[in-house]
Amino acid sequence: MAIPYSVLDLATVGEGATSAQALQDTIDLARRTEDLGYTRFWVAEHHNMPGIASSSPPVLIAHIAAATSRIRVGSGGVMLPNHAPLVVAEQFGMLEALHPGRIDLGLGRAPGTDPRTAQALRRSPAPLSADDFPEQLSELISYFSVDPQGIAAIPAAGNQPPIWLLGSSGYSAQLSGMLGMPFAFAHHFSAQNTLPALALYRQNFRPSASLEKPYAMVAASVICAETDEQAQYLAGPGALSFLKLRSGRPGLIATPEEAAAYPYSPLERQIVDDRLASQIIGSPETVERGMEKLLAETEADELMIVTMVHNATDRQRSYELISKIRGIH
Repeated sequence: MAIPYSVLDLATVGEGATSAQALQDTIDLARRTEDLGYTRFWVAEHHNMPGIASSSPPVLIAHIAAATSRIRVGSGGVMLPNHAPLVVAEQFGMLEALHPGRIDLGLGRAPGTDPRTAQALRRSPAPLSADDFPEQLSELISYFSVDPQGIAAIPAAGNQPPIWLLGSSGYSAQLSGMLGMPFAFAHHFSAQNTLPALALYRQNFRPSASLEKPYAMVAASVICAETDEQAQYLAGPGALSFLKLRSGRPGLIATPEEAAAYPYSPLERQIVDDRLASQIIGSPETVERGMEKLLAETEADELMIVTMVHNATDRQRSYELISKIRGIH
């Protein structure tokens, strides 16, 4: 039986484009991937990154859900340390009330930004520790109850969307399993932790009212083009963006020409090569082999694809080719 295929998008802003155009490109991509038969379309939360426009998932989700009719729309994810649980509950309760049965609430434990920006978001110098996260999560879930504890979270009460935990290490994997929640792992930026985290999730899983058995989704970076060479060329900007982010120089997504001409030092080339090695990049035949290998290794119940390229047309084309590979459409 074929597993579901889904989309994670960051509303990337390429050189020569604007944030407004990037957001419109994301909405257009959601419409296209819905037509192609993808199951979900999630958007991420990032801050103080010029090349990523998706700073407010609830707002963007509302627009995407209104522009589509069938595909599930959600957050991949909302970074809970940045927000009061009550606010998140109200926002996603409203989204679920407006688009019943189509909203997902994916939650992350990291701030999704640098420490200074995280402090500005929270208006508090105190970080959210690992010990605090389960309490914050429990508070968030409680607001969806029809009998809240002294606070009527309207319209959250009675309008709870499915809640996922996101992770790139073992912590969220264990917690998600213990709580009987679906789990999404960020293979696209923590490939070395994928298999250990999934094992922890499955080992610690306890059935819950919402989920009887483990359900693991793996988010992978995939770029598909007509040839291996073209796909590798299109992958250059994403790799360069990662390098700049890692060195504290985040910026717009470079063009493929700029990425190809960048004067990488030997260390930088090693970092980029290591980054690309965990991605699935190539022609439809190459990508099909790569996806089958990843699914066999992870035994994932669902594959979520993130495609970081400069041009919106190339991004759409990649999802079109993948849909033909897997018979999604």
